[in-house]
Amino acid sequence: MTSATETQPRITEPAAPPPRETAAPRWSLPVLLAILALAAVLYSWNLSGSSLNSFYSAAVLSGTQSWKAWFFGSLDAGNFLTVDKPPLALMVMGLSCRVFGYGTWQMMAPVAVAALATIWILHASVKRVFGHAAAAVAALVLALTPITVAINRDNNPDTLLVFLMVSGAALALRAVRNGRLLPLLGSAACFGLAFNTKMLQGYIALPAVFAVYVYASRLGWRKKAVNLALAAVALAVSSFWWAAAVSLVPASERPYIGGSTDGTAWNLIMGYNGLGRILGGEGNGGGGGGFSGTAGLGRMFNDILGGQISWLIPFAGIALVGGLVLCGRAPRTDLTRAALVLWGGWTALHYLTFALAEGTMHPYYTTALAPGIAALCGGGGVLLLRAFRTDRRWVWVLPLGLGVTAVWAAVLLRRASGWNTWLWPSILVVMALALAGLFVFRSGASGLRLRLLAASVAAAVVAAVAGPAAYAWSVPSGSGGGMSGTNPTAGPTTGSGFGGLVGGGGGRGFPGGEAPPSGQNGQNGPRGQAPGGTSGSGAGAQPGGMSRAPGGGGMGAGASSELVSYLKKHQDGAKWLLAVSSSQSAAQLIVSSGEPVISMWGWSGSDKAMTLAKLKELVKKGELHYVQLGGGMGGGPGGDSSVSSEVTAWVQKHGTAVNAASADSSANSSSQSSQSTIYRLDPSDVS
Repeated sequence: MTSATETQPRITEPAAPPPRETAAPRWSLPVLLAILALAAVLYSWNLSGSSLNSFYSAAVLSGTQSWKAWFFGSLDAGNFLTVDKPPLALMVMGLSCRVFGYGTWQMMAPVAVAALATIWILHASVKRVFGHAAAAVAALVLALTPITVAINRDNNPDTLLVFLMVSGAALALRAVRNGRLLPLLGSAACFGLAFNTKMLQGYIALPAVFAVYVYASRLGWRKKAVNLALAAVALAVSSFWWAAAVSLVPASERPYIGGSTDGTAWNLIMGYNGLGRILGGEGNGGGGGGFSGTAGLGRMFNDILGGQISWLIPFAGIALVGGLVLCGRAPRTDLTRAALVLWGGWTALHYLTFALAEGTMHPYYTTALAPGIAALCGGGGVLLLRAFRTDRRWVWVLPLGLGVTAVWAAVLLRRASGWNTWLWPSILVVMALALAGLFVFRSGASGLRLRLLAASVAAAVVAAVAGPAAYAWSVPSGSGGGMSGTNPTAGPTTGSGFGGLVGGGGGRGFPGGEAPPSGQNGQNGPRGQAPGGTSGSGAGAQPGGMSRAPGGGGMGAGASSELVSYLKKHQDGAKWLLAVSSSQSAAQLIVSSGEPVISMWGWSGSDKAMTLAKLKELVKKGELHYVQLGGGMGGGPGGDSSVSSEVTAWVQKHGTAVNAASADSSANSSSQSSQSTIYRLDPSDVS
């Protein structure tokens, strides 16, 4: 028989009293609203002129045309192939476009809301532990992080991912503080939804959340175990509901899951979007080079990533270590230490994952580092300021952190040769004056000296964020940033990945270091001529006469309007307008035409979505008439696999080449090997 006392949670240490609620200073809410207004401008100014990722734009458009495509995250409304991510972010953008129409603003409205909500939630979480000043600094740092500004203006899923992870971390900290189950379950659900946004990347911070709850919660161990078991169930359900639902649909009735090797969501989870990101392979390349430079502990500070995310990493590290030392022998349940461990663990786990990843590593992934850095700068910075004023032994730590920050900002700005050359000397001068003011007015308790001390602190904050603010503003102002929507970055060009594809320059980046899709050019054929207007026009090319996305510009559209018109005119009731080798080419055509287009080999050319048997079936049913061979990403699975070779040989043998540029076949025959060709196929061609 269990006694009544055994059923109650046991508290092994005196419960730490909750933080005392104090009246918010009059400046707190106006400052937060000002930061949110600044962020709204950075995230939305001139947005309609920005180029979004056509890969996701096409999937959102397809989701507005087909509920099946919306659920699966299909690239095309015909549901041949999905994107290589779970569809939660696409679902959110797709619902917005279904309600308000398809266009840039309609698609990006929920992204902007999520970005602003992330700042609000981080501010609230930091405020409960460290106070209003710390919360304001954290919100400002997050809002001005350059790579965060760049990605929050794009339709990649990372903005929603960060929103969900920050929500999960904030709820977990609340569960530690009040001991209630509901916030813990909410935290688990948020991380599960983050998993359904970018799969295993949504779990990176989970070890820190788990450790903080286990160690710092005031509950007894039995109650903690029960709560964690229930949270694990919530995490599993919110993480795997989509993959489980997909697996229940027969393979013949669902699209091929992009990024997988066998067409299943489970393979995508464990391979391409799982260990493949860390170890390389599984369509992720290898060696740790490419978009973000070579893997290693210093990767966040290299020429490519340094200006995107590293500005305040040194200060965050100093603030974390200093804050933990200042906590000293505080009770196990001390909320200040718990918050430092949570946000410090968040930062360390993301840093190590991104720094050491051998697979595909885009610069914009590092936006997930920003909330941890921001929370440590705000919370840890306030702790260092208090120690600076009250303890002679700590008088050098805060100035050291601020001085290092200013020097590192100067280093980063000097990498951008010829870009705002006045800024780095200004930062050094302002920081030097601010540090002098800190020492002179350190003991100010009231009156003029206290106001001057506050002014010195404000000047130090301004100097610390001036560099990232300049990088951030370069994106909406059009004075910096690059890679359009495929691989957005902020600031000037300071480094290169894949031969200059990363940084402030234009162009697009492609997995595996392969070249962008070449211009598409075909040959004459008896079934008609597809006009192209310029050499290289066609699927995936970007000649003159580009068509913009329905309802808004800048969505990655780039196919020849003449070619699209020809294919539509001769579609003859087919379900798909064209089949092309890569998802990039397919996406551009989908956005330009509004029609389903097949991507035979997926984003990186490693998907085995198209087989000869499947192609024959589509042609026999009259669902597909046109196939483009050549161009794109390697031409097929593995570049020269037997699958793509079979498809290529059969299409060349039974199809009729259609000229996309000129009526004179002899003028183009010599370049057929290096140009892509569009072939016409009819049911009669299937033997």
